[in-house]
Amino acid sequence: MTPIHVMTWDETGGQGPPAVFVHNIFTWGCDETYGFAAQRPLADRYRLLLVDRRGYGHSPDTARSDFEADADDLIALLAELPNLPDLSDPPKTSDPSVLPEPSAPPEPSDVRNGGAHLVGHGNGGVAAMLAAARRPDLVRSLTLIQPSAFTVAARHPAVAALLERVGEAAPGVPDSMTAQEFLRASTEGIGLPMPQPTAQRLRAVATSMHERPIWEAQVPLEPLRTAPWPTLVICGTWQDAPEPYRTYVGEPLMACAEAVTEALGVRARLLRVPGFYPHTQQPAAVNTALRQLWA
Repeated sequence: MTPIHVMTWDETGGQGPPAVFVHNIFTWGCDETYGFAAQRPLADRYRLLLVDRRGYGHSPDTARSDFEADADDLIALLAELPNLPDLSDPPKTSDPSVLPEPSAPPEPSDVRNGGAHLVGHGNGGVAAMLAAARRPDLVRSLTLIQPSAFTVAARHPAVAALLERVGEAAPGVPDSMTAQEFLRASTEGIGLPMPQPTAQRLRAVATSMHERPIWEAQVPLEPLRTAPWPTLVICGTWQDAPEPYRTYVGEPLMACAEAVTEALGVRARLLRVPGFYPHTQQPAAVNTALRQLWA
C-alpha cells in the first residue's frame, strides 16, 4: 500500500480508466484554490485519483518533501491500479482549436489499455515526469501543467536568472519565518491575494518551505521522448498576472513548458490558455483538453 492519502472521485462504478493527479506547492489534491477541485467533472467517465504528496493534505508528515520520494509514491500507486480498458467515448466539442490535432495518428500498437493517465502541476509535474520515465509501462498519457522542470530549460535567460537568484539566496528560508509569514510574502508580496491561512493551508506551506529544491531534479528525457503514449504540456499566457509574479515566476515557467515540449519531440504538444493557473482559472479549456487527450 502506498503511504500517501489519495482522494477518489468516480461516477463510473470503478469501471472508468484511472487518472492520477499530482499537485504543486502550498496545496493538496482536492484543494479549490490551487489543487484539482475544478477537474471533478471528469469523474463522469474517469476514475480520478487525487494524490496528497507527503506532508500535504491528509498524507503523513515528512521531515523534508522530496521529488524522488514523490516519484516512488506515484510508481507504487500506479502499480496498484487495476488494468482497465479505456471505454470512454471521444469528446464532443464545438471548438476543435482547444487542443491541436496530433501531427500523425497513433499506430495500432500505441493504443494502451493498461496504466493510468498521469497529470502533474508544478513540482508535482516534475515528480510525474520522474515516475513516468522510470515506469512508462504504467502510464497511458502524461499531462504537465506548468512543470517546474528548470534543469530542462536552464539555458533560457529567464530560468538562468531564476537559478542565479535562488543560488544567491542560499541557505534558503530563515528559521525564524513562520508559515503564515511565508504565505503572505509569497502571495501579497508579489501582488496576489493571500488565501485563508487555515491549519491545512499552513501545514502545506510549512512543507513547501522545506521541500528539496526542485532545480536539483534531473529528469531523464529519453524514456519520455520514446514512450508509446502522448504528452500534453499546458501553460498559461500570464498576460494578466501581477508584474512581479510574471517576471519572477511566469517567465521561467513558460520557458520550462516550451523547453519540455521541444525536448519530448513529436509526441508532445503545448496548449496555452489565458491566465496563470490553467486548471483553476480555465477549467473548461483544461478539462476539454484532458478529455480529448484521454479519448
